[in-house]
Amino acid sequence: TPALLHYYFGDKAQLQDALVADRLLPVLAEMRGAIANADADVSERIAAFVSGIGHVAMKHPWLPPLWVREVLCEGGALRDVLFERVGPQIPQAMATRFARAQARGGINQDLDPRLLMVSLVGLTLFPIAGAPIWRRLFAADADAATLDMDTFREHTLALLDRGLEL
Repeated sequence: TPALLHYYFGDKAQLQDALVADRLLPVLAEMRGAIANADADVSERIAAFVSGIGHVAMKHPWLPPLWVREVLCEGGALRDVLFERVGPQIPQAMATRFARAQARGGINQDLDPRLLMVSLVGLTLFPIAGAPIWRRLFAADADAATLDMDTFREHTLALLDRGLEL
């Protein structure tokens, strides 16, 4: 009830802070850990990010839809969390590493390291959030293994590694 929410959390902002501290930040710490444990090699970091997103999404299936609804959508309640707490920890840190690798010749010079991070999010979080739609659209509901998290991860890594080469 509203009275209980007020008793335990005070107001909406305090409830949101509790949600972020107790639920969201520990999940993001899992992601950060997966990336931090990867080798300095760009391919390893990218693979760790893709695998980490998949692992986190399987363990916490509420995260991708929450991200789309509350961070990406205009007026989302968690958008400021992205700018204040998440951005410096994962996307900005990875973009900085990509820029360093690019300066050493380890990444295609035509790529923007910041947009590489945007692409990684686009190739991971969005398809996971939309998985129920894709499974139904491609009639994979009967055999969920055809579009399971491992298949998704392998496809994404193959796309990033080899692209559309013939």
